[in-house]
Amino acid sequence: MAELTHFNPAGEAHMVDVGDKQVTQRLAVAEGFIHMLPETLRLIEQGGHKKGDVLGIARIAGIMAAKKTADLIPLCHPLALTKVSIAFQTDPADNHVYCQATVATSGQTGVEMEALTAVQVALLTIYDMCKAVDRGMTMTNIRLLEKAGGKSGHWQR
Repeated sequence: MAELTHFNPAGEAHMVDVGDKQVTQRLAVAEGFIHMLPETLRLIEQGGHKKGDVLGIARIAGIMAAKKTADLIPLCHPLALTKVSIAFQTDPADNHVYCQATVATSGQTGVEMEALTAVQVALLTIYDMCKAVDRGMTMTNIRLLEKAGGKSGHWQR
């Protein structure tokens, strides 16, 4: 098993030095779900929510979150992202919204945290916009699907 990299030999938390790492194209894809009442999903799908376009606002929130990840996660490196895309799919049979975030950069460290943060904040935004009609929504299975680039290469769930 690999060692934890965010601790120095004395066991103190530190930001990993990526200065000597090669610049490569980096990509990460993450996903998650938010489950809700059927009526809530219908409001989202029909655009009948009085706060506006729920998925459009959640998409912008996810993009903004990816760009701000280093401000939220203490030991993340600030990165110049080259791509952030957020895709949603609604599933009336299971009463959920599926979210997938794809994030890319050309750099010395990966964008897994940015993709995961984008998904979580997009889903939180859906929750925030719909909580007045459905406080029982549940976010589940937020996880990394794929990462590419860097010394460790390609990984896929």
